[in-house]
This record gives sequence, structure tokens and C-alpha cells, in this order.
Amino acid sequence: MERNAAGRMVPVRVNGRDSVPFQGVDCYRPPGRKAGPAIATCFDHPEDGDKRAPSLQAALEQVGLADGMVVSTHHHLRNGDLVANMIFDIAASLGRRDLMWFPTASFPVHANQIKHMQSGVIHHIEGSMNGPLGDYCTQGKMRGLGVLRSHGGRWQAIQDGEVRIDVAVIAAPTADPFGNANGLGGPAACGPLGFALADSIYAERVIVVTDALVPFPCLPWQIQGNNVDVVVEVDSIGDPTKIVSGTTQLTQSPDRRRIAELAARFCAAAGIMRDGFSFQAGAGGTTLAFALYLRDLMRSSGVKARFARGGSTQHMVEMLEEGLVEYILDGQTFDLHGVRSMRDNPRHVDTSPFTSYNFHGKGNFASLVDVAVLGATEVDLSFNGNVVTHSDGRLLHGIGGWQNCLTAGCTMLLVPSFRDRIPVIVDRVTTLCGPGELIDVVVTERGIAVNPRRQDLLDAVADSDLPIRPIAELKSELDRICGVPARPVLSDEPVAVVKWVDGTILDTVWRV
Repeated sequence: MERNAAGRMVPVRVNGRDSVPFQGVDCYRPPGRKAGPAIATCFDHPEDGDKRAPSLQAALEQVGLADGMVVSTHHHLRNGDLVANMIFDIAASLGRRDLMWFPTASFPVHANQIKHMQSGVIHHIEGSMNGPLGDYCTQGKMRGLGVLRSHGGRWQAIQDGEVRIDVAVIAAPTADPFGNANGLGGPAACGPLGFALADSIYAERVIVVTDALVPFPCLPWQIQGNNVDVVVEVDSIGDPTKIVSGTTQLTQSPDRRRIAELAARFCAAAGIMRDGFSFQAGAGGTTLAFALYLRDLMRSSGVKARFARGGSTQHMVEMLEEGLVEYILDGQTFDLHGVRSMRDNPRHVDTSPFTSYNFHGKGNFASLVDVAVLGATEVDLSFNGNVVTHSDGRLLHGIGGWQNCLTAGCTMLLVPSFRDRIPVIVDRVTTLCGPGELIDVVVTERGIAVNPRRQDLLDAVADSDLPIRPIAELKSELDRICGVPARPVLSDEPVAVVKWVDGTILDTVWRV
């Protein structure tokens, strides 16, 4: 273990690989060259372009699934995904062991994989773990360390050769026999497939699984068949209605609606909301409400945004169709309105983590966004943010694009003052996911705290009627109401690490 530049103890080897401790924001320069799979040849593939295998089991056997391999999946179907469970059920029936699962994210539907970790089919998971798999990890039951990466960090890890994918399995709502695929049609349409793009380019072997096979060519080809080895038809890849999870429903809480309203008013008062500006709002209930308040302010002020960054939602789509937003640049659709819009509206454009978030590239879209509005489980007096663990230390959430969004012109965390009578503003976050120097504003229903580093924002809202308060004052008020909660009892056994966007280790998640 070593203490990194954020003062956190982190392992220097993770799952058998040397790791670099966090060195500070913009302090680590990556060495080396990009990784890549073995060179393929056309004479290993059918001239007529028909790459179909009779079943997913046959496909996994054809690509040589073996013990210890890295198997990747993507999460565009979120809690409706059926393919990841199929893969590991088949792997178990084939007697495979010690696989590393490398999902872009996992959800409660993937609790099926717990039995495969218990039996030895899966060795460990490197990817966001929402719900029961994260809880399983924090109990110290996984044999390897969990590795939590942002969406951009996952692309970076694949591109840099930190993770070499042996078999990528891509759930494709529509595909042709050659392997061209998209998420725009079919019974399980989910919108873009950008999270699987790196997998399709860099994995040694690629399987496309679809329940809506169309004749060549499948257009647009979000996934190009030239990177695909095998195509499989199944009865169903998932339930698109379950794309909408509990985190993607509009809040009905008066307190949280007040938070959303304050955040929108802050954007207007600070001059962020102006003609041609850009914004990104997440999928949480409060940030969804923020989009509605922002829409109303834009209407009344006659302001139009140049672009909005998705995940897209019904409300963002309505702003596009009303002309309040010129473009949606979208990495994932959070509801079926977004799917329909991406399919039918050329100004609703699919993107990938490479264009949006990859820090080891020649720039990305995230730093072009004027304001990003995000949630958090905790924020501390130094404006550091936590988005993966609860105050009891349990790992219950993934990172998603949260870290990547912190490079926006203004990053705002919208958080309730307390959850279950536990203050959200703390002395020190349980798990560090985002350095405070990148978090500009914290909005609660009791007031708005602006990071002292952002004197420009403080000056801009000085004459407004917004409740601007020092973060220490907000915390003191919450402590008087709730009392100071006891710190979680954590062991000295690491169970997971949080990577920063540059691939260094930002913090450790400890066994509870």
C-alpha cells in the first residue's frame, strides 16, 4: 500500500498488475503506445459474410472461451439485460473457471453472477457494480479486487492495454449476419451502442448477439461487422422497458425539487445559461427535475443551447424537439423516448466514451460542456465527492461518466442535506471519487455552497437572492439537526479500487 497525492492509502498492485497511485489532477502523463488485438485475415471468415453460429454456446466454443479469460459486456439495456447472465450460465455448463467479467456496468439483474463467483466460474469483476454485486464485493467475498472505472476510464484502460479483452459479447438490438449492428431497431431497441465500441475494436474475439436479425447491410452500423467474429440469434436479448431504473425517474420530493430549482436559477444568475451554452444533466431524479426548471428559464429568457450531453431522457428530447437545444450528443438513452429520438432525429447523435470522455486522447467533449449537473452520496468540506459508497462503506453504485463530467466549465453536485437522517456533507468522504478542486458548486435544499476556488462564480451571483452559504456553515447546521454520525467501521482489507480518469489509483474501497 502507498499513500497517494490525495492522501489515500491505495494498493500498488491490483489483480497481479502494477498500478500507479494518483499523482494529482493533470499530473500523470501516460507512457507507451496503444494496444491492439492480433491482426485478423479475411480467409478465416466466410466469403458470403454469413458469420452466424447456431447458438451462443456454439459461438463461445468457436471463439475458444477458456479458463482465466477476460469476458466483456455492455450495459445499454441496464436492468433489462439478459445476455450477460446467459454467457456465464453457459460458461458454467462448459466447466470454465476463473473468468474475469469486464462489464461497462452491472445492475441488480446481474445478481445471477453471485452464484458463479461462489462456484469459481467468475474470479472477479472489473466494472461498475450497482446494487447486490457491489454489496457482495464489500463483504470481501470476491476473490480479486473490484476495479471501478469511469466510462472514459474504461476506454482508456482498454486502449492503453491495461485490460486485454479475450471475448467481447455485444447485445445488439439489430444486426445483420456479417455483424454490423445498432441499437435503434428491434424489440429490445436501446439507442446507442457506444459503450461496446472499444470492445469491438480492441477485443481478440467479438460475438454479436441479437434478437432482430436483418439482411445485410444493417444501417447505421454503430458496431462494424469487420470487427466481429460470430453472430448469434437468440429469442430475446433483454427487456427495453427496464432501461428505466429507479435512478431515472423524476423526483416527487419537494426538497429535491427545490434543489433542482436552485441549481437552475444558479445557472441563470451566474451567466452560464446564455445563448449557445451547453449542459449535461444525469439520470437521477433531481437532475431530471433540474432539466425541467432549466427548460422553463430558457423559455422565459429566450435562450437556446448549442448542445446537451446525454444520457438522454424524455425531457431532454422535448427540449430538442422544441428547439431549445440544437443537438443532443448522446452516450446512452435512459428511456424509450431517447431511443425513438435517436432513431428518427438526425440532431440526436450517438457518441462513444472515446469522443466524450477518454482522457488519453487528443481532447474530449466533456471539457467543452459549460455546466454538468450530477448527484453524489457524500461531499466533504474540501468539496471532494463520493458517488460509489454509502456512509456505512457499502459499495452500491457505479461511477458511470461522473468523473469524466468534472472537467466541465462548472460542475454542480445536487444533493439532499441528509438521507435517512444522515448528513450528506461530511468532514471527509468515505470514498474519494472526485477531487474537490474540480467540484465547483454544491446545491442542497438549505443553501448553495460555492467552492472558494471559484471566485468568479461567487462574484457572478453576489447580487442574486440565491441562498449562497459557506459549506462549513451548511455542515454545522446539519450536524446540529442530526448529530455527527459515527464513522463506518471498515477493515484494513481492500476489496476494490477507484481509478481516476488517467488510470491512476484514486482510492480504495475497504471490506465492511
